[in-house]
This record gives sequence, C-alpha cells and structure tokens, in this order.
Amino acid sequence: MSRMAQVIVLARYEDEVMEPLTRPDESRTWHGCFVQIPWFVGGWHIEFVRRHRRRGVLKDLESLPWNEPACVQVMLHDEDDDVFSLWMFRDGALVEVGIPGTQRVHIARPPGDADPGVLVRTGLGRGEDRHSPEHVQDPWLCW
Repeated sequence: MSRMAQVIVLARYEDEVMEPLTRPDESRTWHGCFVQIPWFVGGWHIEFVRRHRRRGVLKDLESLPWNEPACVQVMLHDEDDDVFSLWMFRDGALVEVGIPGTQRVHIARPPGDADPGVLVRTGLGRGEDRHSPEHVQDPWLCW
C-alpha cells in the first residue's frame, strides 16, 4: 500500500552511531538509507513511499549503541498525521511521547493489518471522535 512517511532522527554528536544506517543494507527489513541533514548537528532523515518498506526502522534505531540515548529524539510523520510524533528512549526502549493538544486515533482494522493510527490535533474536528481503544492498534508495529 502506498503511504508516504518521513522519519527524522535528532541525536547530537552521534555520527558514528548512525553511520551504518546511512549505507544500503539488504539484510534490513526496511528499505533506504538515512541522509544527514547538512545544516544541523546530529540530524538525519529518510522518506518512505510504501508502508511495508519501513517496518523495522524503530527496532534498528533502538538497537544502535547510542552514547547518550536520553538525548535521542525520533520524529515520525505518516501521510495522514497532522504533526510529527515524538519518540524517545525510556527504560531502554523507544516510546511515543505524548504531545499536548494531539491524540493518536486508531481506527479498527482487520487482524494482521497493522496500522499506526493517525496523530491529530485535538479540537479541530479531525476525527478524534472515531477513536477505538489504543490496545487495538500499535503504531510500533508499522515502524
């Protein structure tokens, strides 16, 4: 399924740590390479055009030997999101950090069809009323 998405990693002075993900690697479950943001110290980005080509990117980011994991920020944007979501390390795992004024909306999907849900701004009538329980879908499975 076509679905544009972007990932931005912000991690100052972690160039050596991110270097493996800036090279092609056919053994990865996701396709593409991170590109360093030239005007930013410690920033990389990647864009995906298909949902199935991005699965595993969070797992690979999580497994890197970060020098300062507490300073790593991962921003994810799926094509229908109003804003980027923010993921940071907590207890050794990348977890989504709540952003005030937003809500992740999960629409019920058939079993086996992982969907990240949609991150919407609340109060704008963008679908926060059609929310299914969060345990129904896990955005981690799509990344």
